[in-house]
Amino acid sequence: MIWLTMRQFRVQAAVVFGGLTVLAAALLLTGPGLADEYDSGLAACGAGGDCTRFTRLFFSDHQNQLILLVAVVLFLPGIIGVFWGAPLITREIEHGTHRLVWNQSVTRTRWLAAKLGLVGLAAVVAAGLAVLAVSWWSDPIDQAAVSTGAARITPAVFMARGIVPLGYAAFAFALGVTVGVLVRRTLPAMAITLVAFAAVQIAVPMLVRPHLVPPVTRTIEITADNRGEIMLRRGEDGRVSLLLQAEAEQASWTLENTTVGSSGRKLDEIILTGPGAAACEARPPAPNGEPPDGPPQACFDFIKQQGYRQKVVYHPADHFWPLQRAETGLFAVLALGLTGFCFYWTRRRLS
Repeated sequence: MIWLTMRQFRVQAAVVFGGLTVLAAALLLTGPGLADEYDSGLAACGAGGDCTRFTRLFFSDHQNQLILLVAVVLFLPGIIGVFWGAPLITREIEHGTHRLVWNQSVTRTRWLAAKLGLVGLAAVVAAGLAVLAVSWWSDPIDQAAVSTGAARITPAVFMARGIVPLGYAAFAFALGVTVGVLVRRTLPAMAITLVAFAAVQIAVPMLVRPHLVPPVTRTIEITADNRGEIMLRRGEDGRVSLLLQAEAEQASWTLENTTVGSSGRKLDEIILTGPGAAACEARPPAPNGEPPDGPPQACFDFIKQQGYRQKVVYHPADHFWPLQRAETGLFAVLALGLTGFCFYWTRRRLS
């Protein structure tokens, strides 16, 4: 059965692993140069100097490559589920070849175990190779991204780092096989697998991941150093309002960012009057002649005097691996559950 499964699977495996080989070769050729560029830029900043400007420019220059590589790792499990998982059993059912195998003294359990074991292992290995190569190449960009708010714990990058892509690959493969067993038609099974996997990939970061590990809640002072997005606007009635966010910790994943007054009541915006409005609207140019980077210090002093603070609910950077382990475990359990269902359906219901 192992030899037969390998022979039936060789084309799909050659396409995916061939593509990964090309990707790995490209990353090996360009990775050392990228790392040298980053190290040279840091050295040029000087020991103990402020390299924020350099890291932001470095990240901006290489952002498109990072997005492309993240997309490769994100899409690979879906490709595995659609093109490896869904047709694996469905194709046998459509052609009737499963009955021929069963009549050759091969039990249903052995037949399914060989297919799921070999192809499932290949799926996890493919995802592991992809994330390993991409993570190695992207390490300088990940370090530079800390100053831009695109840290590896943020949802888009998180899904293409660590060990969760292995869980996604196992789940996508098991999902495709399960849908194929139930639908018994290859093209509909592939379409349903794609839609279902995409729905899970959207729902988990929004609804499940934030609660896999208890987040941290802090109420912090708003300063020029920890400020996030700031919007200053003047209404038709002449009132000046300030909408802002603050970062509790660098390289964290923020779930909630709300301004509160001195009484602790949540505010949609800060209404500035008198000296506060004048202080926050003043935008003197930076010493180097560049556009001003946010309001002057007098604005933040006024905000502090009025008792405004920021309530932030977030996952700090050190929650990365606990979240990785928890989410990988979740998808592993789902994959095992779907696999168990496939064995039950094949032994009891499939004919």
